[in-house]
Amino acid sequence: MEVPFYVWTLTIVGIVGLLLFDFFFHVRKAHTPTLRESAIWSSIYVGLALVFGVGVLIFGGPTMGTEYFAGYVTEKALSVDNLFVFLIIMSTFKVPRADQQKVLLFGIVFALIARTGFIFLGAALINSFAWIFYIFGLILLITAGNLLKPHAHSDDGQTLMVRLAKRFLPASEHYDGDKLFTVENGKRVLTPMLLVMVAIGGTDILFALDSIPAIFGLTQNTFIVFTATAFSLMGLRQLFFLIDGLLDRLIYLSYGLAVILGFIGVKLILHALHENNLPFINDGEPVPVVEISTGLSLSVILGVLLITVLASVFSPKGKAKNAVSGAKRHAEEYLDLNYETDIAERDKIFEKMCAEEAELKKLPEKYKRLIRNETEFQDLIRQAHHEHDRALEREPGR
Repeated sequence: MEVPFYVWTLTIVGIVGLLLFDFFFHVRKAHTPTLRESAIWSSIYVGLALVFGVGVLIFGGPTMGTEYFAGYVTEKALSVDNLFVFLIIMSTFKVPRADQQKVLLFGIVFALIARTGFIFLGAALINSFAWIFYIFGLILLITAGNLLKPHAHSDDGQTLMVRLAKRFLPASEHYDGDKLFTVENGKRVLTPMLLVMVAIGGTDILFALDSIPAIFGLTQNTFIVFTATAFSLMGLRQLFFLIDGLLDRLIYLSYGLAVILGFIGVKLILHALHENNLPFINDGEPVPVVEISTGLSLSVILGVLLITVLASVFSPKGKAKNAVSGAKRHAEEYLDLNYETDIAERDKIFEKMCAEEAELKKLPEKYKRLIRNETEFQDLIRQAHHEHDRALEREPGR
């Protein structure tokens, strides 16, 4: 179905309007969003995406509607997976908590621009070369294999973009609010804020190489591809703060995404065989193979995600890993005086660390092996307690 130009225009204006609203009313003034604020706005953005999908279903028909929801769910799941990498990048650069919103919004805008470019490039390639589906399918199968590797989201090493940013864009050691440039010793220099934005922007481009072939495996309708991708990115900033403490709990998400991407990769290759015109395959004639319907694809995607999330949430290993990584991260955040300057927020961070520390003491011995460099970990926890005691001594009235 051909989408009228005015529908494209209204959709793009609406999306840009939402981004501008997000910036001027939530991000422009640096602050740490509350759990309630994050939950409300995450719900609003998901609600808008669902309402838009219902509109597509009503005015575009069941095929377009099913394609939109399948694409939206897939892209949303991939976006949540991307939050792991964003968390690693911001931890590496020690981005102050209040400024993380601006970094995330920049990442969303950059991702939307980059993916829009890839979407129209992908659409042009599909229209010109039917065999591109073989390439897209292969990309997804390789990505699925990489997600099955252990420690897919390990923060032991820095991402490629982080290393490149630090190597080629030397900057000052300290932040100057949310400024991208500052003056040091009379010279204008970059700040770490610019580096983290470059790292996240570059990472977004790499993410697009996986996500765009995935959604083209579900629909070749450019309007559906664009809107499903755009709405999956909207509200990602709020979602980051809402599930920040639960990201490490989703220990099986990578496996679920591997199954989904592998499934879509196979679907793409089957479609490529059905449309085949390569002379060395079946003499350039289409191959009579079974094609997977979008309805079945949506069912598989929802089923795999449901099983993955439930298995992660109720997994004893997931709870243990969440407690270990959470206690480490919150101890580091508490000790970093630049991370959060508000006393009430610092106390909340310390309380979270103490709760996770209590959880660790209850763990069976086999799960305590998840604590790597245990001596270093215990020293970090002790330092956080010592700093908290000192803060209480300085302000006995607290």
